[in-house]
Formats: sequence, structure tokens, C-alpha cells
Amino acid sequence: MHTASEVFNKWRHAFSVSLESDLTKLIAIKYLSKTNFTVTKATSSTSNYFYCIQRYFKMSGPSTKKLRTSHTDLVKQIEEQRNQTADSVMTFKFNKKRVRILTDSDEVSSESKGIVYWMFRDARVHDNWAMLFAQKIALKNKVPLHVCFCILPKFLDATIRHYKFLLEALEEVEKDCKELNINFHLLHGEPNTAIINFVEKYKMGAVIADFFPLRLPLFWLEDIKKKLPKKIPLCQVDAHNIVPCWVASEKLEYAARTIRNKINSKLDEFLTEFPPVIKHPHTSDQKFDKINWDTALDDVLVDKSVDKITWAKAGYKGGIAELDKFLKIRLRIYDEKRNNPIFNALSNLSPWFHFGMISVQRCILEAKKYKSQYNKSVEAFMEEAIVRRELSDNFCFYNEHYDSLKGAYDWARETLNQHRNDKRDYIYTLNELENGLTHDDLWNAAEIQLVKEGKIHGFLRMYWAKKILEWTETPDDALKWSIYLNDKYSMDGRDPNGYVGCMWSICGVHDQGWRERPVFGKIRYMNYKGCERKFDVQAFVMKYGAKVQLTKDENKRKGKKK
Repeated sequence: MHTASEVFNKWRHAFSVSLESDLTKLIAIKYLSKTNFTVTKATSSTSNYFYCIQRYFKMSGPSTKKLRTSHTDLVKQIEEQRNQTADSVMTFKFNKKRVRILTDSDEVSSESKGIVYWMFRDARVHDNWAMLFAQKIALKNKVPLHVCFCILPKFLDATIRHYKFLLEALEEVEKDCKELNINFHLLHGEPNTAIINFVEKYKMGAVIADFFPLRLPLFWLEDIKKKLPKKIPLCQVDAHNIVPCWVASEKLEYAARTIRNKINSKLDEFLTEFPPVIKHPHTSDQKFDKINWDTALDDVLVDKSVDKITWAKAGYKGGIAELDKFLKIRLRIYDEKRNNPIFNALSNLSPWFHFGMISVQRCILEAKKYKSQYNKSVEAFMEEAIVRRELSDNFCFYNEHYDSLKGAYDWARETLNQHRNDKRDYIYTLNELENGLTHDDLWNAAEIQLVKEGKIHGFLRMYWAKKILEWTETPDDALKWSIYLNDKYSMDGRDPNGYVGCMWSICGVHDQGWRERPVFGKIRYMNYKGCERKFDVQAFVMKYGAKVQLTKDENKRKGKKK
């Protein structure tokens, strides 16, 4: 049995971790041996500690030979699985329940010069039911296939961080389409204008759309339906969920427990392998403008002050690479450590899920191969990636007030209103919150993580949102500001998961009433001490260099009443 110090030195040697001071070593050993060392001053070299901890899971996971396997092997393996499933979508038994025909017409005109797939939520070519259905219709009618993506001047609170990430993925989509003789078009403007203009100008015979349950995309879809010539079919395919949202449930579900069995009972039918998107045999004879990727974002009207993230590579291949790392390194500890922010145990796939750069269904198919090794972790991942995600889509699809107190349950609205005028110990402005200027170093660290990395650890995102409720003048402001900050900085902002996460934390959606408290009422409460019991709070705080922020107005703010 090696001592913590010996183990640490072994890891340091294996991964060439340099020590800038003895303090770094003490911090690492403190964690490894679970003994208590008193750290009296912080140093920048503490980052080595987190590096070592991360590397620990690589060493204690699969063999190093396995770890060196490139993610390109997984890309090839998945491609082979598709090719073994069917020759093409034409020989594959496509489940029609994935499709909603939204118009009276369901036949493509013989005068059609192509089929349009309006891509928006699912920015990928492979493992995409909407793309496959569009190719099926195009092959059946022996016409070219066109993929159109509309770049909006502005979309909710998205920033240049999100636009650049998306654009990188779309360049990969164009390349994949070109290899398959499929036309890719980057249109500019609102889809309910740009798609209609494209259809009319190039005489398209049908439009296939992604499923996105937010108000604005649903408005565009309805407007396109009204503006399309009556002879042109409009179909919607849920390529984002494993069980299509309208199939999983026909109503708003109250909680995970009410939808779980409805989804799980349908997985045998819908959790299938994908057929390949094949090289399209029908080439367009029409002329189209070439995409200038260098100027594609010149006219967008978004906040350009938010830095691009560096830890995530956009696109399908980037998503597969992250999936590969998750399965080989982090899945083994996912069940036990996913709620501990100190451990790198999460899938980290949410940016690719949000933009549809990788299929959740594909991730589940690959994760299930590890069930005999890590059964509990695979089950936990399936619960989060399928049940919880699809519950969020259900909430936004069947509740038009998914981002306001109007969308909360009656008991939650009532309790929040009853405590609306309760004294707040601290009240912060939006600017103070955005800059992490609070008295709570853990909250500040979570905010720093959000701003710098485009994500907050899942457990801490709950704490983060609940503290905003505690420190703002009204629950309305708390919900509005938490959504704003999440949408502005998080790579998975402007997503049903994000809205439901804020609604759960602040409005008790998909939760139950708890012991009544000031400000929170019966909304579930979380506090700093509770976090300290769950994980090493100071280690997380040190990682992000967060501090307790005290201002001259502190005494005024503390104990302020509305």
C-alpha cells in the first residue's frame, strides 16, 4: 500500500507534472490522503493540483494503450455500424412516428427541382433523422437534396461565443454535404422569410424541418406553413430526442416520475441504430452563391465581448472526440462522482447536444456498450441524457410560459408571492452578479466558471440559480436574470434544459414543496454549508481564483428590505 505522497510522485512522474512549490504538493496530498492540511496562502501553482486529480482518473481507468486510441477510430466504427444497418434510408424501416406532416399536402410535385431540409436545431449530417427523412423524400422523387441553415442577425441572448462555435460546425456540415453530393446553403435572415424565398426561387417541392419547442422557432414554423404554396408539403422531424416529443407524451408532464416509464417503455422501438446518409445520386443543375465563411458573421448584431471557449472543438467530429473521452475516462465514475464539482466526471457533451452537432441517441448507443462494466453509470447517464432532457422538451413544448412565473405550478407561484416582500440578507444588482461580486466565494467561483468556460457544473448550477433567488428583490428578477446569464455565457444556453433548470431552481418546476423558509417559501433550499458537506468547496474556489467581495455598501445592503 503506497502512501499518498508516493502515489502523487508516481503520477507526477508519469505525466511530467512540474511542481512550482511545496504548497502544490501539500494541496494534492491533502486531497489524496483526505487528511487536513492548513493552507495559509493561495498560489497560482495550485492549478497543478487539479491537473493531477484529472490525470488520476486517466491512470485508474482503462489501460494507457486504450487511452491512446484516437477518436477517429470511434468515428470509423460508428460509420461501419451504419453501413451494416442498411444500404441507405430507402432500405431502412423508417419509423413514421418521428415525423409530423403539418400541411394538407403530402405529395411532392412532379415539377419539383429539389427537397429542402431546413436545419436549425440539429447541425449535423450523420445520425440525423431529419436529414435521413429529407434524403428519403428526395430519393423517392429523384431530385436533388438541399440543406439550408439560416444565420440570424440575433437570437435571444446568444453572443459571438455561440455564433463562432456554431459556424465552425456548419463549415464541417458543408464539407460533409459536399462529399455526399448534397447542396448546403447558408442563408441570412429570419427563416420564415429566407426559407420561403429559397423555396420559391429554386422551385423546391417540400420542406423538412427540425423540432425545436421554443416559442420563436415554433412561430417561424407556423409562419412558414402559412406562407408556403399549398401544394408544397411541410414536415417536422424530431431528430433531437430519442422518443419524439409528441410520442413520449401528449400533455405537460408534472415530473420525471410521470414521464419516465412513458419514455423507457418506448426505447425498444425508437433507440435503434441509424442508416447511413448516402452519396446523393441526383445533382442540381441550378447555380447557387458560394459561401464566404470569412464574412459570414459580419452582419450579426450580437454581443461580441464574450470570449470564445477553448476547451471544446465544434462539430460532429469534435463531439465524437468528447464522447470518446467520456466513455473511456469519465464514465466509470459518473454515477458516484457526477454531483461533485471537484471531479471531472461529467460527460461535458451539453454544447454538442444543444447545437445538435452530435446525436444523443448515438451517445446512448455507444454508452450501452459499457453496461457490463459500469452498469450504474450507464443507467445514470441514460436517466440524465434521455429522461431529464426529454422532460425539458416536454415542458417547453406544452407550456408556452416556460420562462416566466406564469409557467410555474400553482403552489410554487403562491408561495413565492407570499414571500415576495421578505427581507433579503443581501441584494445584488445584475452587474454585480455578472461580475461575481458577492459575499459568497463559491457562488463567485461558479460565475467565473460560467463566464470563462461557458458552463457551470450541473450541481452548482442549481446552487447558483437558487442564490440569485435569495439575493434579488423579486422572484421575477431572479428568473429573468438567471436565464439571461445562462443564455449569454453558457454553451447550452437558450435551450429547454437551461430554462427548465432555472425554473426548477427558482420556481420548483418538476419538484415538490419543502419546509417553508423566508424568501424561498416552499421552494427547495440550498446553502453553502450543505455544499461543504458534499465536496471540497475551497478546492473549487481556489481553482477559479474566486474571492469574497466586500463593498462600501455592504452594511446598507445586508438586511435590506424591499
